[in-house]
Amino acid sequence: MTVEARELQVRVGEEWRGARDGEQIETTNPATGEVIASFPRFRAADVEDTVAAAKAAFPAWRERAPLERAAAVRKLADVVLEHAEELALLDVADNGSPIREMRSDAQLAAGSLRYYAGLALELRGETIPGEYGRLDYTLRQPFGVVGRVIPFNHPLMFAGAKIAAPLVAGNTVIVKPSEHTSLSALRLAELAEDVLPPGVLSIITGYGDEAGDAIVTHPEVRRLAFIGSVEIGRAIQRRAAEHVVKTVTLELGGKNPLVILPDADLELAVAGALRGMNFTWQGQSCGSTSRLLVHSSLHREFIELLAERMDAMRSGPPADEATETGAIVHRRQFEKVLGYLELGRMEGLKLAAGGATVAHPGLEDGMFIRPTLFDDVDPGSRLFREEIFGPVLVATAFERFEDAVRIANDTSYGLTASVFTNNLALAHRFARDVEAGFVWVNDVTKHFPGVPFGGFKDSGVGREESYDELASYTQVKNVNVNFG
Repeated sequence: MTVEARELQVRVGEEWRGARDGEQIETTNPATGEVIASFPRFRAADVEDTVAAAKAAFPAWRERAPLERAAAVRKLADVVLEHAEELALLDVADNGSPIREMRSDAQLAAGSLRYYAGLALELRGETIPGEYGRLDYTLRQPFGVVGRVIPFNHPLMFAGAKIAAPLVAGNTVIVKPSEHTSLSALRLAELAEDVLPPGVLSIITGYGDEAGDAIVTHPEVRRLAFIGSVEIGRAIQRRAAEHVVKTVTLELGGKNPLVILPDADLELAVAGALRGMNFTWQGQSCGSTSRLLVHSSLHREFIELLAERMDAMRSGPPADEATETGAIVHRRQFEKVLGYLELGRMEGLKLAAGGATVAHPGLEDGMFIRPTLFDDVDPGSRLFREEIFGPVLVATAFERFEDAVRIANDTSYGLTASVFTNNLALAHRFARDVEAGFVWVNDVTKHFPGVPFGGFKDSGVGREESYDELASYTQVKNVNVNFG
């Protein structure tokens, strides 16, 4: 796909504009190395304008009947589906992931918008028994202006899906996408112009330490949600607390275990290990099962089969329908992953698959890394413990079930975990004892509407993708009436 390089603008209230100082950020296609667009570099003063517009839009949006807000959100879902191919191709050019995955992301974004629109009437208070002659009840009320900072790995999906709950709850929303992948979010803002009133949804662009920090520290943004790394999540908690008391939810990183017990269905488990690493978006997923723990009785055969499947994956131009794994999203992330590959070589780790970059004809400046598997990795090593956020899977063998649980939990992360076994008792023991917020048994990666997703420990706080997320965008008010 060829994207015509152009300068984009941001909608602030009723106005489409650039940054006050006129500065722009260029975005590059990671598969070609070409500059494909530029957009405004917002700073604190620009964010101040955006918050003011969102605050001005809040009263009228809040006062709309819940079903009216839901109808607007549902209409936005329809618009996303109508433009799904265009939005997916923007993500392909901007993000580097294969077209098939980006098409799926468009469907997921629309599905989330529809799901939360359907929950509009479920935001209810309670009546609480009290003294005779008194009535006690609770109300759920929106915060006002909500800030959402989203990452680069699923640009459209996060931009679309993560505005649904706060909008349905009656908030106005400001979204800051990654400076590396802002194109589909900006296009979403254009498409929403005929659906949502000015100021109800604002997509702003800029760097995290400028535009992002201005959202985090703004006193009028009392509700904040972030998806990204643990380090930035901690910084957001700290920066927000330095200014005002905010409600902050975080979905952060993971170094997630996939445990293969000796009675597992070998074919199912190998396919699960391949899918669980999310190689089809280059392993750039916080939920990737990037630590593989295989029982010693299966270990050798399992690794050989998995390595063969990984080597057979087709990397290539992300817009090609046959491509299974694309380009790393930006230069800094590319070099980070290469650094871990070099670390594995320096430590003498056994390389079972991949481990190399690849240059495709006409894409010599693209940032492609083959799906990589290191075997017999020490559970105490950096590659086993640190989140790489790239197409690198590490494996080790274990002897006893208790060893697998201990190794799985020996990390500061706790986002997802998976176990493959036909032993029902062991499956439930693992699910009970593993320190993770989302557990699969004989499966990987799948998310389901209405099921809460979020992490334990350093992997975050709060739950999304369910009613919990919708309720989190409201504050509970108690009302006590003495009518006696």
